[in-house]
Amino acid sequence: MERKKTIYFTCITTIFGFMFAVGLQTTSHPKIRDTRDIWELRADLKTEQQLQRQLLLEMEDYEGKLRDYKQKQRSNQEAVLRETVRELEQEAGLTKAEGPGVVLRIEPFYSDNYVGPITETVSPELLQRLINELNMYGAKEIAIADERITNTTAIRDVNGITKIGDRKISSLPIEVKVISDDAEMLYNRLNVSTIRDDFIVENLQLTISKPLAMVVIPPSHEKWNVKYMETVKAKKEEK
Repeated sequence: MERKKTIYFTCITTIFGFMFAVGLQTTSHPKIRDTRDIWELRADLKTEQQLQRQLLLEMEDYEGKLRDYKQKQRSNQEAVLRETVRELEQEAGLTKAEGPGVVLRIEPFYSDNYVGPITETVSPELLQRLINELNMYGAKEIAIADERITNTTAIRDVNGITKIGDRKISSLPIEVKVISDDAEMLYNRLNVSTIRDDFIVENLQLTISKPLAMVVIPPSHEKWNVKYMETVKAKKEEK
């Protein structure tokens, strides 16, 4: 019996001790209460509102910078596109060309004792041979009788008359304007070339000017017939 009483007493004492420790812990760490008065709360609220306004202003600033960046990006794309179009127009001969070069003159040539028909035009074959020679010596742009020569320019014989594109070459003399990055080299190579002999065979004289600092070649007047292309409506950019 004594032993059971001791065990009961020990258990009860332990329980009371545990409850006492919990109560003591609770009283030693009370809940912290907000003791600020109304004026302090208003001041804190005002500070938070100012911080919010500042954050909104910063967001607007960043959004504006983003819009400017996108606008510049679109402008750069448009500038690149315009530059590409300009380069393509230059390659197609649709713009005026200027630069150093030489001017060739084609005119009739007859010896004093010549008896025979009078040459009034230049054959397409001879003009094509001249163009090939000029291209081989570094010509960038060529115009014959102010008719721009491009990759699509047709030089042909129509009823005994030479036509360059849509223009008839029915009278002499005519000028051949040539632009080159190295006009001096072009001049020297033409002077030692046999191309002038080819012209003499057809009773024509080819005269080559000294290198010029500026030669102006007009744009092409060819009409472009597009058969297999049509315009397409541009799609809106995805945001």
